[in-house]
Amino acid sequence: MSVEVRQGTTEDREQLVRLIHEAFRDDPVSRWVFPDPAEFHRAHAPFLGVFLDLALAVGRVDVTEDGSAAALWFPRKPGAAGEGDVDDETGARLMAIAGRSRVRAETVGRLTDEVHPHDRSHEYLQLIAVSPQHQGQGRGTALLAPALERCDRDGVPAYLEASNPGSRRLYERLGFTFTGTAVHLPDGPVMWPMWREPRGR
Repeated sequence: MSVEVRQGTTEDREQLVRLIHEAFRDDPVSRWVFPDPAEFHRAHAPFLGVFLDLALAVGRVDVTEDGSAAALWFPRKPGAAGEGDVDDETGARLMAIAGRSRVRAETVGRLTDEVHPHDRSHEYLQLIAVSPQHQGQGRGTALLAPALERCDRDGVPAYLEASNPGSRRLYERLGFTFTGTAVHLPDGPVMWPMWREPRGR
């Protein structure tokens, strides 16, 4: 399908937080971080909102014109703190929101950082959110198309962590491949780091 994609702004923040929260309501990693339903209800949206704020400030937020899907991207460079790296102030904000789930939240951050490729410049897709009523209609693929075309044009790889088998299959269709080292959350779900070389090179 074809959709119009624009860059999100701070004016979109409230709508985007709702979108990301709803899109990840049943995500295995989100539910592992916040296993208690009351804590999930309290903290999930504000927690993800911190990453949205970071993307709005130093990354890029792509949004479909109808607001049904959004993607958070960060440029990463080797040998330096990457755009989107969580600084001490942001980390403290995340942990304050996480509350009783702070150990689990820290675990996700630590384990994903250990496998993140730090030796090559790339675009990091931290998350893509599609509203539940629009999932399975090709909006995620359409949303990612302009960003991946830019990567191909500029010769820049892309990287992400798939948090469920369905999203992994989607990313494989878009040219991403599993790096070979999965992230196993303790007594929890698996995440699959995936890398995409620019096409046409």
